[in-house]
Amino acid sequence: MRKLVIVVSGPPGAGSSTIAKKLAEKLNLRYYSPGKTYKSYLNEKEAKAALDFWQTSFGSSKELHRRLDEDQVKVAREGNVVICGKLSIYFLKDIADFKVWLDVPLEMRAKRTAERDKIPKTVALEEIKKRQELEREKWKKIYGFDYFELKNYADLVIDSSNLTVEETVDRILKSLKTKIL
Repeated sequence: MRKLVIVVSGPPGAGSSTIAKKLAEKLNLRYYSPGKTYKSYLNEKEAKAALDFWQTSFGSSKELHRRLDEDQVKVAREGNVVICGKLSIYFLKDIADFKVWLDVPLEMRAKRTAERDKIPKTVALEEIKKRQELEREKWKKIYGFDYFELKNYADLVIDSSNLTVEETVDRILKSLKTKIL
């Protein structure tokens, strides 16, 4: 029996966790996020906490990130999972059956983050900008590539700005069925 592995990724605030969870539910697969382990160290609103944690030596350490990378590869090898991770397209390129990049413009990501974290949109915009700059810089230093380039390796790139969660998941399912189901 096939052990399906689907990856959902995108920039901060794109909704990849929400989409991946819903997709896993619809396909009756497990959901896994290496970022959930990372976020377990956070105790503030998500956007600000992620930014603050990145600025600590532990939060930006190669050791922590390598452990997260190894964990997601292990989970992917078990199969029957939807994995949501910023770098998962890269680390699971030879394991994943289908890779999705959510390509949502910065303004929409800020709006969604502001609503989720109940903060002003201007604050969310600033925090997301800082976070994505920091992530891009730190991951480039750790891994040698800009993770925004991973969208070029996705099987499906989708802008969900004007789509509901259900509509986004339905588009992914339609594309997935065409490719592998």
